Amino acid sequence: MAKTKDQSQELTPEQAAAQTLKVLAAELKIKGYNSEVALKSEEPGVAAAIHWGMHQGVETPRIFALALPKEAWERANANEVQRLSYEMPSPDTPEDKYPQFGFVADGQHEAFFDLSFPPHEIDRLPELAEINDYKRIKADPTYRWSMRMYNRLMNGFNAFHERVYQIDKDRVSGKNDIILEVAKLLFLESFRLHHDRQSLNFTMPDGTQLNLADIFTVEYVEKHQKKAVAQIQAAFEHFKSHPDYVVTDDVGESHPIFDKNQHLELSQPGNYRSLLDLIQNLGPVTDNQNQTVKPAGTLADIAADVLGRVFDVFLRANFESKGGLGIYLTPAPVKQAMLAIAFHDILEESPEILTAREADGTPTFRFADPACGSYGFGAVAMGYLERALAGIYGRETSQDVRREKLFQDMLQHSFVGADSAPMMVTLARVNMALLGANKARIFYTSNSLTTDQLKPCSFDLICTNPPFGTPKFGKNHGEAKKAHENDMAKILEFFRSDLTPRDGSGGGFDYSPTTKGLALGGKPSKKGVWKEAAATIDPAVLFIDRCLQLLKPGGRLLIILPDGVLCNSSDRYVREYIMGTKDEQTGQFHGGKAIVKAVISLPADAFKLSGTGAKTSILYLRKRKARPDAPDHFLDEPQTDVFMAVADTLGYVVKNNVEDHSSGVPNDLATIVGAYVRGE
Repeated sequence: MAKTKDQSQELTPEQAAAQTLKVLAAELKIKGYNSEVALKSEEPGVAAAIHWGMHQGVETPRIFALALPKEAWERANANEVQRLSYEMPSPDTPEDKYPQFGFVADGQHEAFFDLSFPPHEIDRLPELAEINDYKRIKADPTYRWSMRMYNRLMNGFNAFHERVYQIDKDRVSGKNDIILEVAKLLFLESFRLHHDRQSLNFTMPDGTQLNLADIFTVEYVEKHQKKAVAQIQAAFEHFKSHPDYVVTDDVGESHPIFDKNQHLELSQPGNYRSLLDLIQNLGPVTDNQNQTVKPAGTLADIAADVLGRVFDVFLRANFESKGGLGIYLTPAPVKQAMLAIAFHDILEESPEILTAREADGTPTFRFADPACGSYGFGAVAMGYLERALAGIYGRETSQDVRREKLFQDMLQHSFVGADSAPMMVTLARVNMALLGANKARIFYTSNSLTTDQLKPCSFDLICTNPPFGTPKFGKNHGEAKKAHENDMAKILEFFRSDLTPRDGSGGGFDYSPTTKGLALGGKPSKKGVWKEAAATIDPAVLFIDRCLQLLKPGGRLLIILPDGVLCNSSDRYVREYIMGTKDEQTGQFHGGKAIVKAVISLPADAFKLSGTGAKTSILYLRKRKARPDAPDHFLDEPQTDVFMAVADTLGYVVKNNVEDHSSGVPNDLATIVGAYVRGE
């Protein structure tokens, strides 16, 4: 969008905002959104209005036009725009008149947002003729209150993190320990809220009978200090393995939300008072017309998507990834883009997989992340799944119960995650519990590449950001190098199930692809004879093979990979393994395991906050379908055109170890997703 005026610096903040809002209104009227209601703003330099139009005699969903000061462009993000879209309209606004889209500018930059759950940036507003096709997902009469609580909790968690780490220091050795302690206390609060009083009884080591509802309050901690802390710690020991938070993997092993070695470590009563005051004293719950509907709110009254978003944003803002942990939290725009593309294609090509059930009623759709970290992909996938089901079942209220029953069943059965970092598994479990999925099947595994806890040919969609790169060993690390090579030898042997030893003295293997098999524990020679792969193979290559094995025939994989796998000549065999070899006469690819749907290059600084500058891309594959007459073998499907795009920026720049959204750089992934969805 063009600058409003060079003289804008001479205007007052209110005049500049009004001028920017006028430009937005003119652009919307050109598109046919002719009706407008101005909104009252209490903030200097902020102005807003709601716009809509008429199409075929029906009012369109509302568009929230927002003008921000030039120095506040970091507020042009989906979470903040959605919050303002609920906060600024009049309290008597009917639920179906709240904005569904956002159009934001500051006189220099502009951005567009879909404000339905999950809110996310888009590359353009829908045209007048298509906007009515969008369904409003969130119909929560207290959602405005939830958005206010988002602000309160977000600020409060950040302040608590600094308090424990720098002010009222406690029994923690690093920033990540504080996040884990917050997760434990959120678990106790969630348990308190979702169980009856009798279920909250527990016994102290000295035999004293207590009830969590009595001791887990600000007032009790204030009165009993260290004694209260000891009792809360004992309560955590009692409830941390409760069966309501125990899940099973594909081999039937049980996994509690916290393992037996995890304990509540905080010891300072002041820290307990601070956090309990934050999460319990929320004030009265009000509806979207600002009328009190409950005198005292709790976390259970906050919309699940809002509460889960608080935890995810808090985690990303404070988690320390550096120091050799190999844990790289995926940026939010990347997660949104990957899931938006995946669910678009599922709804276009195979929507029936989202509503199918087994004979016993269990939903058949399964999502997985075998290197799940905090399960950020799964949390975003939940939002897209809820949105997809609303679209499938339509707006008929008679379908609400059926849709909600399916969604709740899917929260128990459809989400799977695994990771080798116990702390991340714990954070993932708490993250999903806050979203209402305390039975999400997320568990610790020593190695997702080889574990039998994940069943081959059992998942419809996998989104993952696996570890990549090989370890470097110095001259004095010979023993560690040898141990690594021994471990890799076992892994690579596991990855040769589709390779058959050849007869004769030449050795090597023959390769025959199957839907459940693996082969990248080997590598073909120039003559096509497969040999054992070296221990220096990038684990990213093995994760491609493993994920394809885990997918059902026809299933989809979106995976973040180092660019070398996609372009180095030495990795050409990996690309041919995926796509097959090209018939120069017909131009078709034969013998591969997957159809390449898209390759999207990410900025070099995408994972800079995690301490790595590795250049990466998103690879999107669809596993080939199985032959009807031989289900263990692949159908020879044609490779279609590959969608390719380059994202130079993600809507922010990394400065001083934080994501700076104030610079106004665009989120190229929003434009790329829009182009993909429209088939451009």
